[in-house]
Amino acid sequence: MDLALLINDYAEQHRDQGWPRQRMLHECLRSAIRSGTLAAGARLAASRALAEELGVARNTVLYAYEQLTSEGFVVTDRRGTVVAALAAEHKPARRAPAVQEAGLSQRVRNLRAVPGPADRMGAFVPGVPALEQFPMALWRRMMERALRTITVEQLNYGEAAGEPQLREAIADHLRASRGVVCEAAQVFITDGTQSSLDICMHALADVGDTVWIENPGYGGALAAARGAGLAVAGIDVDDDGMSPTPEDWLLRPPRLIYTTPSHQYPVGSVLSLRRRLALIESARAAGALIIEDDYDSEFRHDGAPLHAMQGLAANAPVVYLGTFSKTMFPSLRIGFVVVPASLAEAFLQMREQSSARGRVAEQLALAEFLRSGQFALHLRRMRRLYRQRRDALVGALRQHLGSVATVHGGSAGMHLSLRFNDAAIDDEAIVAQALERGIAVNALSAHDTQGESGWKGLMLGYAQVPAEQMEGLVKQLAALVHLAAYAANCSRTFKTPYPPARRTSGRSRR
Repeated sequence: MDLALLINDYAEQHRDQGWPRQRMLHECLRSAIRSGTLAAGARLAASRALAEELGVARNTVLYAYEQLTSEGFVVTDRRGTVVAALAAEHKPARRAPAVQEAGLSQRVRNLRAVPGPADRMGAFVPGVPALEQFPMALWRRMMERALRTITVEQLNYGEAAGEPQLREAIADHLRASRGVVCEAAQVFITDGTQSSLDICMHALADVGDTVWIENPGYGGALAAARGAGLAVAGIDVDDDGMSPTPEDWLLRPPRLIYTTPSHQYPVGSVLSLRRRLALIESARAAGALIIEDDYDSEFRHDGAPLHAMQGLAANAPVVYLGTFSKTMFPSLRIGFVVVPASLAEAFLQMREQSSARGRVAEQLALAEFLRSGQFALHLRRMRRLYRQRRDALVGALRQHLGSVATVHGGSAGMHLSLRFNDAAIDDEAIVAQALERGIAVNALSAHDTQGESGWKGLMLGYAQVPAEQMEGLVKQLAALVHLAAYAANCSRTFKTPYPPARRTSGRSRR
């Protein structure tokens, strides 16, 4: 092999890198060895001869050879420099391996595509609060105070269950505002709702156990369940929330039941009191645990906030999840799990072996935010603002889309759903078209947990959209929906066979 020609070709292809000659020569030789162009046992040209052929200083070649030797790509003996036999181990595959060959588990390959990235921006993105309204100056001062008060000991790994001050503050808040029956020892700090779900699915069920998830439902719960190797059963949702049948209890008895009773995700239904009590008693009889995700229950627009399921019955078999991503801001990444008192000790032992301990300053600042009353004040401001924005959105939707869709789930939370009257309308196609216009809605059908849920429409987050912009944005969205409704109707019309031709007698009229 003409080594000088190989090196010159490589240098020509990579001249835009601006590398010095020493590095260019080293990179070229290493690349040739890794690709197998220079096979194991091949002898490299003598440094003096190669330097003369390339027109470079001998030290340039010596540098490259020494680097290759230190990395194990070549070895030296009395006769010169030889490509090492181990170099073949560094040879990359000639093609990218298929997913099945890359070491991914079946659980990962079974994950469904998410409806849309949570961090994308645009009108109607679900789950994003009015970030511009958050009192950043106040929060910055609390963070600074927390940093000043941190002790040397607190620079070490933090408490496995979370900072005691924050656990106490959360327990006090939940008892007063959500009717949750708990002590601080039952509260465990996590990195958010998804972290809480992963912990619960692994800690509270074994591989192969059945978990009920609302259909349509939250994709994060589905991902956590599949990641834990659980068997997922989709339970249909109607206007009153999760609606399990006697056949579900008989044929698909659950170990875990995941539900969003205060504001169903994504539909927005509120689980009726009758169903809440029935679900608690049926779960107790079946030996199942309910995972109550109370992700945005702090925002109740019509009537007083409903109490959490966890506090509706004594010793209810309920694990309660909460987060500050919706009430404050998502990047805070602080959520919590409230476990039954009987599980608190075992949960603590588990967290001591697996929890990510840290972010002491954020936890201390949040504890002060709760204790000082500033959190409650912020919630009151946001409730007024979100109610105003909800009203503007509902009014615009009914005016421009009332003939083809029905509004659901606007009584609470930060999003509502628009259900199409015609199930043939392609909601996912509308989502793609809307995104081109900067409108980021989610398709309800994309949240189907198991089979088709029967919900076709759009999920619209309104917390971050000013009320005065609702009318114009809904008009743009309405144009897309009406066009899709027309297309669906035309499709049905053209697929309908023509009526049979009328049969006539054999006689012809003269």
